[in-house]
Amino acid sequence: MRKIAYIEIDTHAEIAQNFMEVMEDSKEFAVDYYLSEKIYKQIRKEKNAIFLSDSSMILDQLKLKKYDLIIIGTVHRYFNTFQVIAQKYHTYIIAHNLNFINTSKMNIMKSVCKEDVIFRLKLWWKEGLYYFSKPYHDAKGLLVLDEELASDKYTLLPVFYNRYTEKVIHNKQLYIVIPGSVSQKRRDYEHVFKIIQNITSSSFFTFVFLGKVKGHELMQLQKISTDLPKNIEILYFSERVSQQDFDFWMKKADVLWCPIQPQTVFFSQQEKYGETKMTGNLGDAIKFGKLAVFPSFYQSKLDFIIPEKENVIQQFEELKKASFDFQESYRYSIVKEKLEKTVDTLISI
Repeated sequence: MRKIAYIEIDTHAEIAQNFMEVMEDSKEFAVDYYLSEKIYKQIRKEKNAIFLSDSSMILDQLKLKKYDLIIIGTVHRYFNTFQVIAQKYHTYIIAHNLNFINTSKMNIMKSVCKEDVIFRLKLWWKEGLYYFSKPYHDAKGLLVLDEELASDKYTLLPVFYNRYTEKVIHNKQLYIVIPGSVSQKRRDYEHVFKIIQNITSSSFFTFVFLGKVKGHELMQLQKISTDLPKNIEILYFSERVSQQDFDFWMKKADVLWCPIQPQTVFFSQQEKYGETKMTGNLGDAIKFGKLAVFPSFYQSKLDFIIPEKENVIQQFEELKKASFDFQESYRYSIVKEKLEKTVDTLISI
């Protein structure tokens, strides 16, 4: 049985969780997970081999075992540590922001003083920010999680599967769930607010803003909530949404509304969803088996991604009756087979 090390000591707990679930009980591979305490607290442990780790420990930990493949889930900091791993071992890195990893050192130098100055100076002096691109270049290869981003340079790592298959039917109420932190930087909530305030349909709607809301967006929602007709309800959260609440409302959703911005920024570098960056809403739709309405500018070949029409409220009413067979392409057994084949290929390269 071949041995894999999966390292996540930074950010993406949900990706580590997905990889863990799909690779569980594999007859071909045994996986050790090296997780920071922050990541460890966010995942379901079950029966996996998990080791607490951090940037000061991981190099010594990897010396104790021989691995056929090392996958690093996020390289957004600890660049000096990950560079050593990429140089020494058969390593693949999941790339989340393609413009960031391909930008110049000069652009990164300029970005240090633009925002988060103290944190970025720490990365510069202690974590090798100047050599941010070295781990990516020294790795055996780079992985992406969205098939739209896959190419000769970026290999798809298929980790998203359809976990929930039951379709909930609501007689009257139409539940529109907008997953993700409520921030205008990532999603166009001004557009959402305008649509809600101008609904003329007599149907019953519940709009669920499924992410922590604060600041201007919180004030806007509080104001809008006081002046809505009886057939329209808004639910929002002023605190971090628990996994239990998130799962509850995602299961209850008739349709997902994903009003992503044309562009977002990572480390002061422009990133474009579907071209240089994956939106987490894609994984949400697959996991919970929901049709998802995206802005018309978001190009996707996936049939469950629906371009938003001018009359989006009427579109929601029509989509309530529609369906998509997520099990055909995203059944657990299918994704598991694809992931194992991918891992096998990565090891053999």
